[in-house]
Amino acid sequence: MNHNTPLSPRPLSHLSEVHRRVLTTAQLRAHGVPAAEVNEQCRPGGPWQQLLPGVVLLHSGPPTGEERLHAVLTYAARERTAGVPVQPGAEEPHRATYAETMVTGLAALALYGFSAAGQLTALDHVDVLVPRTRRLRSTGCARVLRTPVLPASRQVKGVPVAPVPRAVADAVAGLSDANAVRGLLTEAVRGGHCEPAAVVRELTEAKLLSRSHVVDAVDSLLAEGRAIAEDRLYRMVGEYGLPDPVWNVDLRLPGGPHLGGLDAYWPEQAVAVELDTRAPRQDEDAMWSEYARKREHLERLGITVVHITPRKLREGLEQQAAVVRTALMAAADRDPAAYVVVLPR
Repeated sequence: MNHNTPLSPRPLSHLSEVHRRVLTTAQLRAHGVPAAEVNEQCRPGGPWQQLLPGVVLLHSGPPTGEERLHAVLTYAARERTAGVPVQPGAEEPHRATYAETMVTGLAALALYGFSAAGQLTALDHVDVLVPRTRRLRSTGCARVLRTPVLPASRQVKGVPVAPVPRAVADAVAGLSDANAVRGLLTEAVRGGHCEPAAVVRELTEAKLLSRSHVVDAVDSLLAEGRAIAEDRLYRMVGEYGLPDPVWNVDLRLPGGPHLGGLDAYWPEQAVAVELDTRAPRQDEDAMWSEYARKREHLERLGITVVHITPRKLREGLEQQAAVVRTALMAAADRDPAAYVVVLPR
């Protein structure tokens, strides 16, 4: 028998190409290959190889990146399908989705197309995320990460993958190089994969903000995120025909206190835009209270404040332009605002 020999009694023709090459010993048994035959085929120099406990690669050469991914997922999910009876004509257990199992870390980012993550074949291991209750150990190329709550996975190239912010946090947890961490965080935002706040939230949950090189990278990330959001705000005004505001200003009452900084302000209509680029750190509640107090104070003075997040600008630029236009048009129906002094910020 070799890796091209058809297995029986159940044919493999219905399987995807990678699933014809990566099978568990239980699945091979279901195809009529006894354990003794599997051991014989996986002997040193044999046509097959055991990539992970209970997971067999049906050729002798180096595994491809795709084969390693599916081998790790199969290893992590095999307890969920082990012992499942296969009825004639029914789908095999390995055809089930990898329930409660997903790729994360650098391997996930490589699937998303991150250049900073490197090539799948160059990675020492594949991180796989499973529920905390699973009894599963890291071995070979499989590094098992447990979590109390699994995020909703995404299908990328046919593989269940953790969301980008979670994958970034899991990758950063294993990195000590500041440049590597900064590269991943910057690509996540600059590449439009997610907003900075989502990444910082995951880093906070993972308790990674106690590491100085991660904090430095987060500071760069937030600066990058604000710059991108400001650029989208400029584009919104220009592309959707809004009147030009004064940009990046501070407001003060004449001879009175500072009222706060704004990203854009239309003095004649007393309409302001403020970008919410807060990072969800431990002082989030205090920062939000400061935002709310400033907004309430300005609105008591008759100034309309439009609060916009970077995500809203990224996903609905036209919609946000309509919100601002509506506020500008409604100015004629409002009482005149209090006089304020506008200063460059």
